[in-house]
Amino acid sequence: MVKQQSVDEQANGKATSNLTPAQESLQELWDEHLRHEFSTHNVEDALATMVEDAYVNDIPVMTGGVGKPALREFYSKYGIPQIPPDMELIPISRTIGTDRLVDEMLVKFTHTIRMDWMLPGIAPTGKRVEVTLVAIVQFRGDKLAHEHIYWDQASVLVQLGLLDPSTLPVVGVDSARKVLDPSLPSNALIDRANDRDSV
Repeated sequence: MVKQQSVDEQANGKATSNLTPAQESLQELWDEHLRHEFSTHNVEDALATMVEDAYVNDIPVMTGGVGKPALREFYSKYGIPQIPPDMELIPISRTIGTDRLVDEMLVKFTHTIRMDWMLPGIAPTGKRVEVTLVAIVQFRGDKLAHEHIYWDQASVLVQLGLLDPSTLPVVGVDSARKVLDPSLPSNALIDRANDRDSV
């Protein structure tokens, strides 16, 4: 079950209350697609929201597929069955144009199952992950044409203990938390690098 809540419900309410009917339709279609992927876990219903030659590209790891047959295989083998049971999608911001929607959200989960769509070949670690994800969704008519999905893979790997942040300019959960709280410190990696340079 995916929990969907607004980080700032009042601001989100104001943003979505000024939508045109066409923009509302795009939003409803995207929300329906997400519901079928993350709540009902229904491959065919998710595919019904998409055009025949739709594609999904999970940019950091190049998973997804092109065309409904490839997407059917991807969603049925990897995408939908490999969603951790405690996964939450928490909206941060949403921008809707005439044929495109950009959704920024915080994704939280415990890595209790294999997740080849996000972490190909990595066995479950049992560790908690919080990462910001951005989906750029293109529409054609009344269907989804493609999804470009972005997230900070280095942050995920740090949180799973698979990447050492002390030797690289990367961070873990702090990356996602700073999106929610801009008052958190900036430039820590620059300061750390300058401290090393001065030694």
